Amino acid sequence: MLQFVGLSEINGPLVALDRVPKVAFEEMVSLKLDSGETRFGRVVEIDGDRAVIQVFEGTRGLSLENTRTTLLGHPMEMPLSLEVLGRTFNGSGRPIDGLGEIFCERSADINGKPMNPVERVYPRNYINTGISTIDGLATLIRGQKLPIFSGSGMSHNKLAVQMVRQARLSGTDEQNFVIVFAAMGAKNDVADYFRRSFEESGVMERVVMFLNLSNDPIIERILTPRCALTVAEYLAFEHGMHVLVVMTDITAYCEALREFSSSKGEIPGRKGFPGYLYSDLASLYERAGIIEGSPGSVTQVPILTMPNDDITHPVPDLTGYITEGQIVLDRQLDQTGVYPPVSVLPSLSRLMKDGIGEGFTRADHSDCSNQLFASYARVQDARALASVIGEEELSEVDQKYMYFGRMFEEHFVCQGARENREIGETLDLGWLLLSLLPREELDRVDRETLDRFYRPEQAVQKFGAPKE
Repeated sequence: MLQFVGLSEINGPLVALDRVPKVAFEEMVSLKLDSGETRFGRVVEIDGDRAVIQVFEGTRGLSLENTRTTLLGHPMEMPLSLEVLGRTFNGSGRPIDGLGEIFCERSADINGKPMNPVERVYPRNYINTGISTIDGLATLIRGQKLPIFSGSGMSHNKLAVQMVRQARLSGTDEQNFVIVFAAMGAKNDVADYFRRSFEESGVMERVVMFLNLSNDPIIERILTPRCALTVAEYLAFEHGMHVLVVMTDITAYCEALREFSSSKGEIPGRKGFPGYLYSDLASLYERAGIIEGSPGSVTQVPILTMPNDDITHPVPDLTGYITEGQIVLDRQLDQTGVYPPVSVLPSLSRLMKDGIGEGFTRADHSDCSNQLFASYARVQDARALASVIGEEELSEVDQKYMYFGRMFEEHFVCQGARENREIGETLDLGWLLLSLLPREELDRVDRETLDRFYRPEQAVQKFGAPKE
């Protein structure tokens, strides 16, 4: 192998080499310092015989004279075997749990292989998270990509831990269910919270964890989701497992991409993000799915924080174009102590209709969900009117809607961080809450279904009656 002595230029996390023959884009590179330290990088730009290299560990301590660079002849690869289960890695795929290196069956390019659209299987059947607002109203389907839109300081980390702890499949598939968890730009206390929560709850043996800390190089942050998804694809499509990939925080990833793009001198787009942000996010999100001939699946739940709670910010905006729905967290609910603070009306799962119902969840799931959405939308109208004329001036029906809204938020939306509700329990609770309303107001449900589930006496017994 050729070894290049010295560097032509150093700029932030990037170094440049001139007169480099036959270099390939994204080829791995090793840089050996005079001190004996070895760092790694990859080629991110080629201009004639000039190669720009992204150094994973940063360029602190490098100079134009003290470095010897070797091209390794292959892209960045993730070592793979079933031993990854229960292990913790850093953002670039190196073990950090003190258990040593994994025994590698093979290595795979972290950029993955594109899925043939013809071989994709339409996602069906659901993943039970034990969280009523998700299971009942925005059901997560196997092979789906369903992001969570949160805000700074909200309880999305707590929700991520609860999903990892409680998520499971129904039937015999439960034995083949594993989780890949990737944290990007996490503070040390948050990373410790994730690690401790998984170990204490006994789920670590079926979790593969990638931790990129806030003080780690931004380059590693860009690699983290790709390493995680490479492991997920290996477990799903080579070992037939159903894999749930939880990634937080995608906004930290995008900000690292913006910083890296700026260091390369690229022309910025909206809010300084690179013009290729959409295609870059798509290269991550589109790695979810089910392939014909493979029993496994990859399901993604990316979590992102919206700067200033702005859902039109480029990161949530572009994510919404690519993914199949979203779960939106509401700051007002969060501040009133409701957990999880899911904002029901803007949340949806576009694949929900094909993964629920008889044979999957329960035959009445769709009716219950539709009526809860319609009734809670009416609650917002009643609250808007009450803010103008006062709640005591509302009609009797609107006052019942106001009471239903309070009970719905207190008992359906709000649940404990360790409360794991079965899908039947969630649907029964939904019907009981709807029974607080007059029967004639439940116009999204047929008479036969209402005869089975409309129980006003039990509803009053459990939740009380609205004050006259």
